[in-house]
Amino acid sequence: MTLFWILSAALLLVAIIFIVAPLWRKSASDNDVLRDAANLGILRDQSQELETDLRNGLLTQDAYEQGKSELQARLLEEVKTSEQPAKKPPRNPAKVLAIVMAVLLPLFTVPVYMKLGNTRALLPLQEQSAAAAGDGILRTEEALQELASDLKDNPDNANGWYNLARSYIEMKRYEEGAKAYEELVKLVPDEAQLWANYADVYAMAHGRTLQSPEVAKMLEQALALDPNNVTALALSGSVGMEREDYVLALTNWQKLYGLLQPGSRDAQQFKVSIQRARDLLASQPGGKQKLAKLPFEEVPQQAAGNPAAAITGKVALSKELAAKASPEDTVFILARAAQGPKMPLAVFRKQVKDLPMEFTLDDSMAMRPEMKLSGFDQVVVVARVSKSGTPMPQSGDLEGLTSAIKPGTKGLNIVIDKVIP
Repeated sequence: MTLFWILSAALLLVAIIFIVAPLWRKSASDNDVLRDAANLGILRDQSQELETDLRNGLLTQDAYEQGKSELQARLLEEVKTSEQPAKKPPRNPAKVLAIVMAVLLPLFTVPVYMKLGNTRALLPLQEQSAAAAGDGILRTEEALQELASDLKDNPDNANGWYNLARSYIEMKRYEEGAKAYEELVKLVPDEAQLWANYADVYAMAHGRTLQSPEVAKMLEQALALDPNNVTALALSGSVGMEREDYVLALTNWQKLYGLLQPGSRDAQQFKVSIQRARDLLASQPGGKQKLAKLPFEEVPQQAAGNPAAAITGKVALSKELAAKASPEDTVFILARAAQGPKMPLAVFRKQVKDLPMEFTLDDSMAMRPEMKLSGFDQVVVVARVSKSGTPMPQSGDLEGLTSAIKPGTKGLNIVIDKVIP
């Protein structure tokens, strides 16, 4: 950056010289000196002409003497005039303009560049790369300050607030991240995932606890917008555990478990958490009676279904859209009925960093026992990079899908190659 400013200063100095020097040289103060020198030259030439004419016999001696006397009188007159007190030369407007330009050029050039130029170009290359990462997260203080400044001038930029919030969270600056989410949910109040994220970072910024009325309201808002929001269900279950309200924890975690891919790491973790909540509830006075009243007795296991209906294939992300996805973004591979309800019949969950990858969809992955792959004649397989982390499509998600196929189709090749408007 120092080298940039040195080169800029050198170029500015060159520009000043090119503009100011011609104006400075343009002067009217030397006109009298030039006029005197010209007149003396003329008198000298006329004297030489008189001498030449006398030698050539063109003038008599009397005529020569008379001409000589006249030239001497004119010479004395010129000398007398030059000896008079010099008048103060008038102010030269060209010089005044040169001084003004020399002062104003630096004063205006730097502020104009800072306003209109690309100030990120002043950062080292490695910092530029970090600041412009494809996941939208800024990782330098300079980039964060610039974005925060831009948002003061353009507070309606929802994407800007989202990136600022995620960037603060990446740096573990949770209080600032919570303030950014506060502005974001004002602009986008109908997005469940944003409310869930807001609750999470708000809890981290306020004692790392979920036991606050503000967090409860945020989670209620998220679940009101999307009852199946994974983040909100997970946090609501954690709220129940902190309050020792194990019925609340079980209600939310049990529902969440049914949304997860059977056998996945997340499913296994929540299965353990659900069992712990059940044990704690049973140990409370009257807990067993409460447990008996719950609409479930144990963690449900998905039925094996018809193995012949399993669909297999491979999913990849197109090179054109690679920069629009973060390695940690969630990838949903799901099958839905070609005609009829759009609810997924089978769901497989991974991350962008796992692509390209092979997949299998079968009846064991059904979200509801009555809606399985084997129960439909034709289905569509969809591969989606979800920015929100939920299976439901959102604007900005990346997607690729097949035409209508029969359950049991093998060897599909799906490319995620379009952006959902």
